[in-house]
Parts: sequence; structure tokens; C-alpha cells
Amino acid sequence: MSLDLDFVRAQFPAFSEPSLQGQAFFENAGGSYVCQQVIDRLTRFYTQRKVQPYGAAAASRLGGEEMDEARTRLSAILGVDEDELSFGPSTTQNTYVLAQAFGQMLQPGEAIIVTNQDHEANTGPWRRLSDRGIDVREWKIDPGTGHLDPAALEDLLDESVRLVCFPHCSNVVGEINPVTEITALAHAAGAFVCVDGVSYAPHGFPDVGTLGPDIYLFSAYKTYGPHQGLMVIRRALGTLLPNQGHYFNADSLYKRFTPAGPDHAQIAACAGMADYVDALYAHAVGGEADATGRGAAVHDLMRAREEEALDTVLAYVRDRNDLRVLGPVDAARRAPTVALDLGRAAGPVAASLADHGVMAGGGDFYAVRALQAMGVDPAQGVLRLSFTHYTTDAEITQLLGALDAVL
Repeated sequence: MSLDLDFVRAQFPAFSEPSLQGQAFFENAGGSYVCQQVIDRLTRFYTQRKVQPYGAAAASRLGGEEMDEARTRLSAILGVDEDELSFGPSTTQNTYVLAQAFGQMLQPGEAIIVTNQDHEANTGPWRRLSDRGIDVREWKIDPGTGHLDPAALEDLLDESVRLVCFPHCSNVVGEINPVTEITALAHAAGAFVCVDGVSYAPHGFPDVGTLGPDIYLFSAYKTYGPHQGLMVIRRALGTLLPNQGHYFNADSLYKRFTPAGPDHAQIAACAGMADYVDALYAHAVGGEADATGRGAAVHDLMRAREEEALDTVLAYVRDRNDLRVLGPVDAARRAPTVALDLGRAAGPVAASLADHGVMAGGGDFYAVRALQAMGVDPAQGVLRLSFTHYTTDAEITQLLGALDAVL
């Protein structure tokens, strides 16, 4: 089985948009293109359902049903119960809400562990708990490779640790961390686990139920959907943490960590992400499978395509002596998010790539701590080339030709 890229790209209006013709998109880690299924649902909600949902009127009832459909179908793909999935305005804001809840629950002297591999969203909010007397410990990356060593985590774990936070993969290092292994270590020490999946989920929705963390966070706008943050909070933890929503919603697990009114239309549109998964499954695989199984099959198809394209990019950059690749150079071990330390400011290089029809980014990408730990000046930043399963061989060739011209 393999992905039919013509079929895949037909699901995304951006690829047929005249103003984008000839433009190769390599800034997917900042936000993916949006699939037609999401656009259709968002348009329908704004044109036909834009009333307060869950009321008696037909438009109101249907709007509520579409919001519920998004939660039902996406939680099934993720392998968790429906009410263990919450929506919020962004992953960063969702993390702040969770940090507030943990701050109310933890006692001074109790500890949490964060990493310096993370995007700031899954480290900054937790670090601020030190103001409340919480012991914040840093699980440090290897400064040469960016690798997070589970053995180093074991040295930080003791009976006072209540939470371990780490990324499924970093948005600059790219290495895929062994979530199940790390989660088992933390759970054995009596700690909960929070995984930032923002940089991993675009490359295939994970089976969170099997992976095992207590919290899993990612962003819909990087997984072909609208600008929403999705968070799985498993029941055992979600009912233990103090309610952050309205007091009268305390008995509803998925409302406990949504202190503000949700974006009804965007939640409803998130069901289009499940439509997209199902469309890929039906086209490439077929046959009977439950939602988690369909999600797993599509995940594997996406990863196989990405590894093929990533092999070509890594073969090009790892042989150059004028740059440094952050993270592993083995495609099977990383996401197709490749950060290059050029030893000079990356922003102007990204701007030069744009002159060759290549959309890429240069900067720190809110991963300042990771860059500093690896000896990269955040002010100069890195050139980041990020792609996904819909990227073609022709676009990879265009990228490499552009790099030849600007490096």
C-alpha cells in the first residue's frame, strides 16, 4: 500500500489555487494546508448553523450535533473515550490552563520535570509554577545531538515528582521520542505524563490510548484543520485536577478545562480532519476497520511517504560541510522537520528561498531553549524545512535546487 499523491493533493484546495502555482510549501511545521472537508464544514457552520448550539431549533440542534461529531470521531481515532478529548483556542493556551490546574493541586516542594527540547508551549507554563514553590527540574538534551536520554530522566525521578512533560518530537530537533517507554518510567515513579504532540501529529494521528500518557496535546491547524488546540486528558487525571471551567460544568470532563466559551464553528469543522483520514483509508486501504484502526493505517501510510521524501533531503544536507543538521540523520527516527544551523542568520536565507518559489522559515521557532542548549544563537536561528505526506518528489527537487542556489 502507498499513498496516491494525486488523490491526496486533490483534497487540498491550496494545490489548485492559481496564486500558489509554482510555490513549494516547506513551512508545514508552522501550519499545514487545510483539507477541503474542513473548509466545507466550516463554511456550512457559518452559513447554516451560526446560532447558539444545542437548542431546539433545527439549525441550533444540527450545530451541536456537528460539534459532538468532531469530538466523537477524533477521540475514536486517538483511541480514547469521547469525553477525554477537549478543544481550546491553541495548544499554548490549553497548556496554560492545565498548568493552572496543576498549580492548584500541587504542594510546595513537589516537583515537575520539563525538557529543554520543547517548543515553549510545553515548557514555559510549567516552569512558571516555580513561583508557587514547585520544584521545576530540567531534563536536558545532549548538546551535540539534541537527544533526550531516558536514562537521564531516571536520575531526575523520585517520590516528589508529580508530572513529567516532554515532546513527542521537537519542532527543531525532529527526533521521535519513545513515548511509551518514557511514560512507563514516569508512571513507575508515581508521576503523571504530559506529551506535546504538536510536531508529531501532522505526520499521522497517534493512538494515544496505546501510547499511554495522561495528557496529549496537539494543534488542529497543523493537522490539516482549523486553528484549534486539541488535548486528551485521561479520566483518572482529569477528574483529579481542579475544575478550570464554570462551576456548573465541573461534572463534564471535556468542559473542565475549557474556561472560555469554545469556538463552535471551528470545533465542528474539526470533524473534517476525520473525514480526511477516512477518505485516505478508503482510497488506499479499504476494508473494514474501526476508527482507531483506520487512523493507524493512515498514520503508517503518511510516515512511509514522508520517510521516502526525507531520505532524499537528509542525503543532501548531511554531506554538506557548510551547515549542521539538528537531530538524527536517519529518516526512520525523525519527523520531516529539518532544522539547519547555517552559522549565520537564517532569516535572509529563507527570504532568498522565496525568490526560488520555496516557502520555508528562518528563526528560533519558539524553541529558544533547545537552540541555546545546542550552541545555536537564537538571534541567528535556524533554517527550517518542514514538509508532510502531501509533498511531492518534484517539490523536493525544487527545494534542493533552491538550496544549491542560496547556500
